[in-house]
Amino acid sequence: MEDLKTKPTEKEIIIRDATVNDIESLLSVYAPYVENTAVSFEYEVPSIDEFRSRFEKITKKYPYFLAEDSNGKVLGYTYYSEFKDREAYRYSVETTIYLAKEACSRGIGRKLYEVLEKAAKAQNITNMNACIATCKTEDEYLTNRSYYFHEKMGYKLVGTFHNSGYKFDRWYDMVWMEKIIADSFGKAKPFIPYKEVKDER
Repeated sequence: MEDLKTKPTEKEIIIRDATVNDIESLLSVYAPYVENTAVSFEYEVPSIDEFRSRFEKITKKYPYFLAEDSNGKVLGYTYYSEFKDREAYRYSVETTIYLAKEACSRGIGRKLYEVLEKAAKAQNITNMNACIATCKTEDEYLTNRSYYFHEKMGYKLVGTFHNSGYKFDRWYDMVWMEKIIADSFGKAKPFIPYKEVKDER
């Protein structure tokens, strides 16, 4: 199959599979979103052990990519995970992406999502779904940048859950967005665990 790694750009941004050795760096990207924003609806930053446990659960079946600069600094990461735990949902996944502050508006999110989508197609996944915090009025804790990013990446709004998240003494909406990546919806192809896809590269 096509190599899922991206080649270095003129700014030497490399996208690769994350490993358990990257856990601390990945958590350092995520933590500010918990502490300072309503992008994540978590109240407390997970411990290293908890974050590692989440990583290991996800990577049993799915990919987990990170973007790093030429010095090895992690600038962001993306993955998808189980959408629902019923077997019939195995062709649908929930996507996640987080970027370090200095990595925003540099095209890194797009590169990460492009690689993620290649992996999903290789696994015969058909639906990519994103759960996104949104706000009626942007404030110091939340903007609608994630919504607009997903829209640019081809995701369509499915529905809005109004005032479903409460953080920093404020109510926020949550939306689901969907991107269909299947060529057709005839007989389903076998779901392929990411490890097998990766081993073919």
